[in-house]
Amino acid sequence: MRSPPRVRAVLLDIDDTLVDTRAAFRFALGEVLGEWLPHLDAAGLQAATLYWAADPGGHFRAYTRGDLDFATQRRRRAADLHARFGGPSLDDAGFGRWEAAYEAAFRSAWRATPDALGLLEALAAAGLAIGAVTNQDSAYQRAKLAAVGLGGRFAVLVGLDVLGRGKPDPRVFRLACDRLGVDPAEAAYVGDELDVDARGARDAGLIGVWLDRHGVRGSGTRPDDVPVVGGLAEVPALLGLADGSRS
Repeated sequence: MRSPPRVRAVLLDIDDTLVDTRAAFRFALGEVLGEWLPHLDAAGLQAATLYWAADPGGHFRAYTRGDLDFATQRRRRAADLHARFGGPSLDDAGFGRWEAAYEAAFRSAWRATPDALGLLEALAAAGLAIGAVTNQDSAYQRAKLAAVGLGGRFAVLVGLDVLGRGKPDPRVFRLACDRLGVDPAEAAYVGDELDVDARGARDAGLIGVWLDRHGVRGSGTRPDDVPVVGGLAEVPALLGLADGSRS
């Protein structure tokens, strides 16, 4: 049996890894849909929520590539949503109101995932350096972590604004490793997106770990090219930690 990998540092995704962003955006979207698309029934609200999450226009991915700024990608997503589900056109003033309502509701619903604090405490107790890599603005994500009680636990946080590009660009992962003072081969990265997180980190030379919380991605067959965990509580064992310490 292959021995668990030995690492000196662990890098973590934030959204839907440490923070339950999925629940927060559902709440926020429900708030704006109730105001702007009040004709939608329960099935329509569910379909609109899934449409927003899927982002078929690829606007958020364009943002992570540095092709769009954050406000533009969100406005385009809102416009696509309204066009698809019969909402009104949003002029500058309308989108300003839409954005303000969405953002206020979104922030009010931020919560840490139930297993986030336990993992961070286990990694710290084991003497591992801890960092975060995120496809959002660094200051925004620091505020999010602070709001959910996880602030101050990361030696580095590399956001989209640092290089102007996000994951899966290998330079993002390698920069985080460099700032932690470790070689990529000495670091593990854990995130909830198979390609952007786990495979992106692997291709950058790290141990890329896929956090598959829901067990429903793709065909349901676990990939054999990256390690997979169903929750953050499984990460210490994967990394060879025992009771929060290393031998």
